[in-house]
Amino acid sequence: MEEILKAIEERDCRKVATLLYHKVDELGDEELKEVLERAEKLALECDDFELYKLVVYYFRELLGVDRLEKFEEIARERDSFEVKFELADLYYLTGELEKSLEIYRELLEEETEKGRKENIAKVYYAMALVHEELQEYEKALELMEKAEKIHRELGNEEEALKVAVHRAYVLFESGETYGAKAMLAGLLPKVLDRKDLLVEVHLSFEEIFEEYENYDVALQECLYALIHAKGTDYEDVAFGSLMDVLWQLFLEDNFETVYLNMGMFSEALPEMADFFEAVKGLALYKDGKIEAEEMEKLVEKVKEKRLLDLLEILGEAEL
Repeated sequence: MEEILKAIEERDCRKVATLLYHKVDELGDEELKEVLERAEKLALECDDFELYKLVVYYFRELLGVDRLEKFEEIARERDSFEVKFELADLYYLTGELEKSLEIYRELLEEETEKGRKENIAKVYYAMALVHEELQEYEKALELMEKAEKIHRELGNEEEALKVAVHRAYVLFESGETYGAKAMLAGLLPKVLDRKDLLVEVHLSFEEIFEEYENYDVALQECLYALIHAKGTDYEDVAFGSLMDVLWQLFLEDNFETVYLNMGMFSEALPEMADFFEAVKGLALYKDGKIEAEEMEKLVEKVKEKRLLDLLEILGEAEL
């Protein structure tokens, strides 16, 4: 909490948003309320509506406090692209997809009239995410192609690559698995210096292999993602994907795949070796290969509560 409050005092809106995203689950209700109230004040003073959107979202989802009406009022008063764009994204986050699309369509018309191509590309991509959520994959792919094309015309190669990586994943969602794999493979050498996109490529591969129950390869992709995500904002995302795969393996009683693969995680990420050895021990115990006492000794080496909680969750996994 102190780190977030310090960032608020420093008026560093980007840092506040990042810290909120990563640490919001660590805060109790009273702490969260204080942090969100201060962050809300900062966001409005700095006209940072990306941060404001995040604050309104957490108020609603975590505290049951609805600030949406105030956001809508600000959007009407300001009538600016930035405010309306973030409001549309908030509707997307809260599942009000038709409202989100309604604002995006309005923005697309306005920005097309003004000839603001970069904003048009942003809207196309945002609309694509809504259609993806609606499982309208053909429409999502069409809009992503339009966004990617505009970014390339404007020379925004990084943004074009970001859209292309996600487009490959949507292609997989649409059922075009081999086309998606080929597209991701083509993008891989282009994103070697972009850790965020490199992580996304590996996690996309992970989901493809998990879908086809090729768990050995899925775990390898998790490992690559974790290695490239170290020290970045994507570290939690990569770790979360690994936990999802492990959870599925424990659910399916596929303990052998777990304990045979944990060694590579321990070697590649020695700072977390105790955790991975404990996961291995838990799988061995579940598979009847070691006694409870041996497994418990491995678990005792793990000191971080968050990791202990995850071990408990894995241990309780049942179909």
